[in-house]
Amino acid sequence: MLFATWQNIGLLGLGVIIGTFVGAVPGMTTPMAVALTLPFTFTLNPVSGILLLLGVYKGGIYGGSITAILINAPGTPAASCTVLDGYPLAQRGEARRALDIALYASCIADFFSNISLILFAGMLASLALAFGSPEVFTLILFSLTIIAGVSGDQLLKGLGSAALGLILATIGLDLIYGTDRFVFGEVQLMSGLNFIPVLIGLFALPEIIAFYGRKEVAREHNPLAGKGASLADLKSCLKSIVRGSFIGVILGAIPGIGGAPSAFLSYSEAKRNSKTPEKFGTGEIEGVAAAESGNNGVAGATLIPLLALGIPGDIITAIILGAFMIHGLRPGPLLFQDNLSLIYALFIGIMLSSIYLLIVGKVSIRLISRIADIPHRILFPIVLVLCVFGAYAVNNTIFDVGVMFAMGFIGFGMLTLKIPAAPFLIAFILGPLLEDNFRQSLLLAKGSWTIFFSSPICWLFWGLTVIAVAVLLRRNIRSNAMRN
Repeated sequence: MLFATWQNIGLLGLGVIIGTFVGAVPGMTTPMAVALTLPFTFTLNPVSGILLLLGVYKGGIYGGSITAILINAPGTPAASCTVLDGYPLAQRGEARRALDIALYASCIADFFSNISLILFAGMLASLALAFGSPEVFTLILFSLTIIAGVSGDQLLKGLGSAALGLILATIGLDLIYGTDRFVFGEVQLMSGLNFIPVLIGLFALPEIIAFYGRKEVAREHNPLAGKGASLADLKSCLKSIVRGSFIGVILGAIPGIGGAPSAFLSYSEAKRNSKTPEKFGTGEIEGVAAAESGNNGVAGATLIPLLALGIPGDIITAIILGAFMIHGLRPGPLLFQDNLSLIYALFIGIMLSSIYLLIVGKVSIRLISRIADIPHRILFPIVLVLCVFGAYAVNNTIFDVGVMFAMGFIGFGMLTLKIPAAPFLIAFILGPLLEDNFRQSLLLAKGSWTIFFSSPICWLFWGLTVIAVAVLLRRNIRSNAMRN
């Protein structure tokens, strides 16, 4: 049997450990970790090498939630939604509870995603092929309705924040015509604002600036975490975890979507279906579970188009595709026909990775959660150094560090004026996807808007968008009536 060797079992576990700790460092993204690990697979057999990369991938997606919860600095873009409720929980001294539920949600969603990969690879790959640019546009448009949901009582401020995010997302070269936008002669801006420096600056730096700007003496210690998540916590979040897992599986099977949109859509649906939606964004445990299940549900599903069709779903699976080709393998239908034993070995390893993730996660929580017990006067300078390192490590340029500090001051201004940062983040992530697919659709249809109503999938998402907007307006009218 190809899988049943100590080398494969050990390398898969090593990959999960590496991914978890690299994912927990702000700026050290999962694609970076997988890319750095790739050269070490050249001398390994195909199964061992690919399992090592898959382990790094699985661990990296979960690892980003650790610093998102503890220090408000998501280790990966996919964990950017986790900060909305994870960090407020840590501020209340419930870091261990938040970390535990993030781990359980991640492992359950990862398991669902793996099962879906094994059972429904062919069917979901066919579904992914049905998504063209009009379908992706309507999907992203539906996802953007969460902006109104995460703005809370500050709807106008939230829409303004989202507008700023959309404007900054347009900086750089226009991918359709190749013209530059808002570059102002700065060559470094031609590629646009990199997501990692923007993310670190928006969430981590305002907390540091606010700490040193306070006149009163801040509380020196956060309680290490109090208690971990209970069985009752897991039960209360189970519905959102299952829903988020399915959202992650479906969006993960569509090439180019990624974990961040999946996390935000899962979070949005959890909030819409909650009996207490007003608690989301203030430290709601279900919000953490929804975000983590959404982004981890993508992990196995992104391999569906890769293995079934030979189409990489994101940057990480593109790197894994390279590993296949280095070993003389070409993913696609012929891989199942000519190398079925290798496919089975990978499937077994993928299932085992969920168990490794639970074990490594529990150990890492006990070790890394002690960050919450470090006095702020010591912790924040360390966090600042990590932020600078993380921003610089993306492209090895000082310019990105400058972008991070600029976004830090913008974020501090938003914090001072009580402008919600979440709408900015959502718009900045989803804006380019929305614009690119909108314009590609119009080019395909030679300017005809009927292309956005040309398939049942488009009609489905238009209907969901209308329903979501109607529910949000009704809720807003009710809340205003209650105030008056």
